Amino acid sequence: MVACLASCGTKEDPNTIVLFDGTSLEGWRGYGKDHVPSRWTIEDGCLKFSGSGGGEAQTGEGGDIIYAAQKFKNFELELEWMVSKGGNSGIFYLAQEVENGKGGYEPIYVSAPECQVLDNENHPDARLGVDGNRQSSSLYDMIPAKPQNSKPAGEWNKVKIMVYKGTVVHFQNDEAVVEYHLWTPQWTEMLQKSKFSEEKWPVAFNLLNNCGGENREGYIGFQDHGDDVWFRNIKVKVLE
Repeated sequence: MVACLASCGTKEDPNTIVLFDGTSLEGWRGYGKDHVPSRWTIEDGCLKFSGSGGGEAQTGEGGDIIYAAQKFKNFELELEWMVSKGGNSGIFYLAQEVENGKGGYEPIYVSAPECQVLDNENHPDARLGVDGNRQSSSLYDMIPAKPQNSKPAGEWNKVKIMVYKGTVVHFQNDEAVVEYHLWTPQWTEMLQKSKFSEEKWPVAFNLLNNCGGENREGYIGFQDHGDDVWFRNIKVKVLE
């Protein structure tokens, strides 16, 4: 395992917030929980999820996590990720914690767009969806990342996600690979053609169609999809 010491590098930029400094999980907690689930740990300066092997069937000591210290509206999120062979995870933004009326919570991805984290070579999800829209750095199940320039399992991928007044751009390994515009007729149309359509999943459609809620802001989070995944150098630059 390659050591992955985090670097802050924000003294020169007061608008940049380090979400994870490689030594502490301060500010983080489980989605819908008051603590960090035990499968999320710090390893060699990385934020690591140790997979259960159960896919999306999250266990009690697992589950998605959010940076709960602050919601973000207009921002640039930068980080690096690495997955194990056949690994799957995701990066969420503008997420809300939505109760399901049954004493629990709706899944995080019904309120938050997802930037896919995936081993494209070995995970079957890479061959599902339409035109590769479930491969790494894609807007999950809606827009494929092009060019698809991800590095394989066991190597680090660099991601930047910019959200600014409804315009969203995903960068993967220093190339812009996805661009779209929230809260527009085009956004609604994309949802209607996805697994989150009004017919297939009305709760998800309504929440995603208005993602960010009234203030158009939300949490940043990472997914437990049952596989080992590492994140490092996680920081947000707040845009005016």
